[in-house]
Amino acid sequence: MRKAIGWLMAAVLAVCGITATAQNPIITGQFTADPTARVFDGRMYVYPSHDIRHPHDKSNTWFCMPDYHVFSSDNLTDWTDHGVILDQENVEWVNSKTYSMWAPDCVEKDGIYYFYFPAIGKDDVHRGYGVGVATSKHPAGPFTPMARPIEGIGGIDPCVFIDKDGESYIYWSGSAGQGLTMARLSSDMTSLKTKPEVIGGLPNGFKEGPFVFERQGRYYLTFPWVRKNVEALAYAMGPTPEGPWDFKGVIMDESPTRCWTNHHSIVEYEGQWYLFYHHNDYSPEFDKNRSSRIDSLFFNADGTIQKVTPTLRGVGITDARSVIQIDRYSAIDKADIEFVDTKNKFEGWKLVMKEAGATATYNRVDFGESSPQKVWVRVRSANGGKLTLSIDGKVAAKAKVKKSGEWQTVSASVNGKWDGVHNLAISLLEGDVEVDWITFASPSK
Repeated sequence: MRKAIGWLMAAVLAVCGITATAQNPIITGQFTADPTARVFDGRMYVYPSHDIRHPHDKSNTWFCMPDYHVFSSDNLTDWTDHGVILDQENVEWVNSKTYSMWAPDCVEKDGIYYFYFPAIGKDDVHRGYGVGVATSKHPAGPFTPMARPIEGIGGIDPCVFIDKDGESYIYWSGSAGQGLTMARLSSDMTSLKTKPEVIGGLPNGFKEGPFVFERQGRYYLTFPWVRKNVEALAYAMGPTPEGPWDFKGVIMDESPTRCWTNHHSIVEYEGQWYLFYHHNDYSPEFDKNRSSRIDSLFFNADGTIQKVTPTLRGVGITDARSVIQIDRYSAIDKADIEFVDTKNKFEGWKLVMKEAGATATYNRVDFGESSPQKVWVRVRSANGGKLTLSIDGKVAAKAKVKKSGEWQTVSASVNGKWDGVHNLAISLLEGDVEVDWITFASPSK
């Protein structure tokens, strides 16, 4: 959370363990890659891996993941960090010097939550990557790991799918030559029922991070697929969880900024399908530190998936009386986005407007049942300037910004009566202005 938001509201959220955000990336304050999303009891849970800088590797050239957090939300806007649910130091079979706890998964069966995770073993029996299981009676833990990994699996990125008939399947990534592999799980969810089989019917090229789901009787095998040395997200469809798989194409193209990896999950929540994935938003100079994102996903009439274009706005409805990060725009014109503090990128971004007519639009803002009387904007200006705030295309407020090298909060009266959900737009009339955030709730309260 940005240091400038020293409001009581922010303090309360921090005490409650909530990372408040409604935009991409969805989690602030730490790196969260490989987000696996699951819906449990009407609430969305996200199980990502956790990128950190390696404490003993000064080259900082590779992934480093020591533990797992879990986050949850009931509106896809406000996310609660439930803390560390599993650490490499606390798993008997894991070599705690490897920092290699990569992409996990979690499913529920008969009231028990099974958390699947890859790691490198510490002895000859478990040397190389194995897949471990930890269990809990709650989706946020605490989780208790088993003493040994699942016998017969050598690989990473486990995904578990439980079909409507109760049969369970596990999918994982192996070496470049092995590709994606699958097997049926026994009823205990911790051992294999069938021998591993390499999945066929997929395109050539390195593939990892399988994620399987079902929709309207069709089964989808989705996976990161390396094209041009960068991963796109691709998929195949089949009549059963075991295929045969018919490759269909790409869900999301490679990152235009060349972030090497992508890793995802696809889940339905309250009637809408969502794609969870990652990007190096907070670490543009080092693409091994990733952050979780969400965007809406749609299907064609024949069941094929429409390609998803990444957004900064993300999903969810933003409370007008929360901190609205206008730099996570849904549309922009003649304006730029820069980090608030390049030395601490977790403080987020700012909207930079230097040309009259520069505009950023932010959609889906909920004003509730009562219309606000004032709006507050955190701004900075080298020469002074004037702003307008529009709601659904109608000018609702005007603000004058004084010349100052320091951040300042300016307020303006809001014209008109506004309730329900509307779209915002902020524009520069004259001068030059940087905008950090907007809110319709007094910062002093």
